[in-house]
Amino acid sequence: MQDRSQFYIGGQWVAPASAERLAVENPATEEVIAEITLASRDDVNAAVAAAKAAGPGWAATPVAARIAILKRLLSVTEARLDDLAAVISAEMGAPISMARADQASVGTGHLEGFLEALETYQWSEALPNGDTVVKEPVGVCALVTPWNWPLNQITLKVLPALAAGCTCVLKPSELTPLSAMLYAELLAEAGVPAGVFNLINGTGPVAGATLSRHPDVRLISFTGSTRAGVEVTQAAAPSVKRVALELGGKSPNLIFADCGDALEERVRASVAECFHNTGQSCDAPTRMLVEASVYDRVCDIAQAEAEATQVGDPSLPGDHLGPLASGVQWQRVQGHIACAIEDRARLLAGGEGIPDGQERGHFARPTVFADVTQEMAIWREEVFGPVLAITPFADEAEAITLANDTDYGLAAYVQTGDRARALRLCGALRAGMVHVNGQGMGWGSPFGGYGLSGKGREGGAHGLDEFVEIKTLSLPEEWR
Repeated sequence: MQDRSQFYIGGQWVAPASAERLAVENPATEEVIAEITLASRDDVNAAVAAAKAAGPGWAATPVAARIAILKRLLSVTEARLDDLAAVISAEMGAPISMARADQASVGTGHLEGFLEALETYQWSEALPNGDTVVKEPVGVCALVTPWNWPLNQITLKVLPALAAGCTCVLKPSELTPLSAMLYAELLAEAGVPAGVFNLINGTGPVAGATLSRHPDVRLISFTGSTRAGVEVTQAAAPSVKRVALELGGKSPNLIFADCGDALEERVRASVAECFHNTGQSCDAPTRMLVEASVYDRVCDIAQAEAEATQVGDPSLPGDHLGPLASGVQWQRVQGHIACAIEDRARLLAGGEGIPDGQERGHFARPTVFADVTQEMAIWREEVFGPVLAITPFADEAEAITLANDTDYGLAAYVQTGDRARALRLCGALRAGMVHVNGQGMGWGSPFGGYGLSGKGREGGAHGLDEFVEIKTLSLPEEWR
């Protein structure tokens, strides 16, 4: 078992003030793999103080020098991708092949996206009226990240903060702290100055709330549940700090009969996308809306794909699902499945309990429900597990109505053979991102959503915008 009880504050690993410890579990084996410290308010204050002290020097560092550090970080990260994948697989259960290809690779992908954006990012702009607009760092930033895509959210927050000239305090999820602590080592190796980046571990009610309320924190960027995002916003309000939120989703996936010969391929890929990362993705296409004329066929395909989906040991290579990230999450997913059965959704595959052959670990059965209606909880509530809900629609107008019948608005997915229809739907769907026929987003594109899915965007130039203040300079004409 690793002893990871220290925090990274002021450029060094330091003993915390808190004596409260927490075991970190491997969700596949339920074995304790490390022990961390849960930060007290004194620990949070120390980290913020270090970030505040380093702020003026880092803000004054030329942009070119900050970019040079990020380029060194790219090389350092590329050299440690296998280490990052191994840590993420152990702490949250991502299968090692997927952890390397998807979970760890974001460390370089998002960095490349930010570096490309920085090539043309406008730090100042002359307006036609003679004024000049400049962008300056917000200041000390608190970055609170989740357990489901740990490195993804860390890089989407830490990298733009550093690029913008901000200093920061990172509080990763206490379920997945080890990848964050490894990333702190990479940042130090790349040459990030002392105090610019700081890391503490802790819970939301103590560490997260203290960061949200702290008067020296000028921005809090939070990724997690909508409930917790509301609490962060309320805690931040008295100090009028900026709040950026990336929250939950219940994303629709519209499947039309005009897919033609590609229908089976698109449905199978859609089920796999829903189950990716064991369903623990906020933008997962969990509501499959299907044109009535192909509804029965799509249900059969989805059932077959779910039944063919393998669940197994995440330490082994291959294309299979790992466990849910914790016992608490497993119980939540079981509750959603039981509720859908009670609501009389038609169970096509999976269901309650653990998959056959699994004797330990937080594994869930890949599950598909059909005939899901708008009155059912499974229609509205984010499950965050490998659970798909299928609903028929009569025509395009009803498909749009059903798709937009959600308080969330993170992503939407469209499967069609008609380009004009796809473009109509891109305009009609209330979501921050629309994926057509399985097309993924490129590095540097803005990630974020409407409604209860949050506010603000992450990635590329739009992600940089979250970490800057806008200042207008009005100078005499002869001084411009």
